[in-house]
Amino acid sequence: MDMKKIIFAILMYCMLGVAQAEVMAPDALIRNTVREVTDIIKQDKDIQAGDQDKILKLVDSKVLPHFDFRRMTQLAVGKYWRTATPEQRLALVTEFRNMLVRTYTKVFTVYREQKVDVKPLRMNPNDTEVTVKTGIGLPGTPTTQVDYEMKKADDGWKVFDISIEGVSMVLSYRGTFTSEIKDNGIDGLIKTLSDKNGSATNVALSKESKR
Repeated sequence: MDMKKIIFAILMYCMLGVAQAEVMAPDALIRNTVREVTDIIKQDKDIQAGDQDKILKLVDSKVLPHFDFRRMTQLAVGKYWRTATPEQRLALVTEFRNMLVRTYTKVFTVYREQKVDVKPLRMNPNDTEVTVKTGIGLPGTPTTQVDYEMKKADDGWKVFDISIEGVSMVLSYRGTFTSEIKDNGIDGLIKTLSDKNGSATNVALSKESKR
């Protein structure tokens, strides 16, 4: 047997083991992301003032990498995902991602020192799907429960749904998407999402130009 191949295989196995060992636990990932994002917001006066460009860059670099947009879109589209063409699926994922960007941009625009309490997570070593529970609110006020449904991927844990006070974001969108697809087909849903995302971008640019 070729000794070079054996050594190479052992090295690859060791590297894989190190990579797997370094995967951050899902609750730690949420906690670290929240801490990093809030620290940036507190230190950046432009973001606090609503600078759209900086907010978008913050969301894109610190938040979105932890989301599985393909799975989120698939769950939101439901049974119609099976009949969508590869091109339609790509367009749906793109517009769904853009829609979530708009949502998070609004959240950061109205950020007012909210505190995020990430609950400790009990999980088994073999778990591949978990729910990370958090509470969000201002000091001295009732908190809003926000749960993150997460699945383990090759490159770490990814969020595929968010529930606010027990209401799933993905399932909420599914009802709207189903109605749109029944009336206008998958292309109709893509156009509707694209139009909404485009309108929101134009409004943001218009506001920014007046600054």
